[in-house]
Amino acid sequence: MPEITEEKFLKAYDMASNTNQRFAPDVMLYFYAYYKRATQVNGFYIPPTNEGDLRDAFKVNALLQVKNLSKQEAREKYVELVEEHIGEVTA
Repeated sequence: MPEITEEKFLKAYDMASNTNQRFAPDVMLYFYAYYKRATQVNGFYIPPTNEGDLRDAFKVNALLQVKNLSKQEAREKYVELVEEHIGEVTA
């Protein structure tokens, strides 16, 4: 797969942000984790969770699953996810 450009990644993000489609919770977590990993500025960050907040726990788990991806790999995975569930990303 050719390297995903910043333009294509941002187009994929725009498509995902503006779709009216509903996705399964696990797909939403992948969108979240790949995006966060692809856009991290300084190192790997796990946000603090509110004790007892199951949603935060799932987000942290999703981030831990992608922590070994490079930013470029996370971009590629994000674009693949958009293309699989929303449509082709043209940039």
